Amino acid sequence: MAAYKRYRKDSPVSYALGITLTFELLRYKGEYVNKVYVHSELKEGDAWDKLQGLCRQLDVEIVKTDKIFHVLSQKENCYVIGEFRKFESRLSPGRSHIVLVNPSNNGNMGTIMRSALGFGLNQIAIIRPAVDAFDPKVVRASMGAVFSTEFVYFDTFEEYRSQYGERELYPFMLQARRSLHEVRPEGVFSLIFGNEGTGLPEEFLQIGTTVIIPHTDRIDSLNLPIAASIAMYETTKESIGRSFGGFESG
Repeated sequence: MAAYKRYRKDSPVSYALGITLTFELLRYKGEYVNKVYVHSELKEGDAWDKLQGLCRQLDVEIVKTDKIFHVLSQKENCYVIGEFRKFESRLSPGRSHIVLVNPSNNGNMGTIMRSALGFGLNQIAIIRPAVDAFDPKVVRASMGAVFSTEFVYFDTFEEYRSQYGERELYPFMLQARRSLHEVRPEGVFSLIFGNEGTGLPEEFLQIGTTVIIPHTDRIDSLNLPIAASIAMYETTKESIGRSFGGFESG
């Protein structure tokens, strides 16, 4: 009889909790799926038929059991869990990147992945120490975007810079020299963000072009996912707009 255990960072596998996340897993990382677990209360219907079809197509075993749900999910409406092997990613030197320096919150990491996918910046460098991108909480917060994101960990920013430094670098800091509306990247670039509580260290004032997002004095700062999303929008709005044929005014 299988003994199910909670997720651990050193485990070779992780989990997509819920049928929507499992669909994303099967679509975009199907070759890494070990099993799909189904709760006895999952009702038959279109979703169940679709799940069976995808698993059959990918030769993924469906296991009907309630026990793993008691261990992994506290949500009452979670009736499907996808178990997958952790996968390796690569960053492209010809693509723009998001750089997260010491991110410490699972939910923020997942939310940033979701925004990055939406703005076509789904190549993310993560500087340790940092949260585990394979944690099921990150997977859930990303709404499955983690399965369409290339992310690579580095021990230091200098390690990242030595491999991908030939680009425009934009650290986001409160002491920055430029306002976001003044920044117009012309080539390949990296948007660099610090820890949720402490931001970027002072040495980043000497790196690239430091940027601040202006806001009223009614708040001290924007939280990390919001700041990152605003920055991604501003730096990609022209290219995204062209891909949609432009936006109508009025």
